[in-house]
Amino acid sequence: MNTTPNQTPTGKPSGNAASRYLFLFLVGLAVGAVATVMAMRALDARKDPYPEAVMNVMSAHLGALYKNVEGNRCAATDTIPHLQTLRTMANDIEHAFGDLREDSRFAGHASDLRASLDGALSSPPLACNGVEAALKQVGANCKACHQDFRG
Repeated sequence: MNTTPNQTPTGKPSGNAASRYLFLFLVGLAVGAVATVMAMRALDARKDPYPEAVMNVMSAHLGALYKNVEGNRCAATDTIPHLQTLRTMANDIEHAFGDLREDSRFAGHASDLRASLDGALSSPPLACNGVEAALKQVGANCKACHQDFRG
C-alpha cells in the first residue's frame, strides 16, 4: 500500500489548494470586471446624449474662433461659418435641455446668446479685435448660464 502524503486514494496528485483558490479568485475578478463594464454601459445608454452634443459642438466652434484669433486669421471667411454654426446651435439649446425649457432664467440666457450671435452676424467682424469682442460677449453669455445651471 502506497501512503505518500501528496497522493489521493485514486493515485492522482492532489495539487496545491492555494493555486486553485487563486485561480478562482482571478476568474471571479475577471467576471466582476466584465459585469461592471456591462452595467456602466447600460446605465450610460439610458442617458440622452443630445444636451452634451450641443454643448460640445458649440465649444468646438468657440475654440476654433479663439484659435483663429491667436493665429491672426480673422477674415470674414474664417469667422462667419463658425458664428453661423454657433447661431444655429443656439436655436437648439431649449430643445436640448427640455427640463429647463420652462425656466425663465434659462430661456433668458439662451435668448441673450442668440442676440449676441445675431449682432455679430449682422455686422460681421472683419478684424481680430472685432472677433475678440464678439467672443467676449458670447463667452459672457455662456458663463452666466453655466453659473446659474451647472453649479
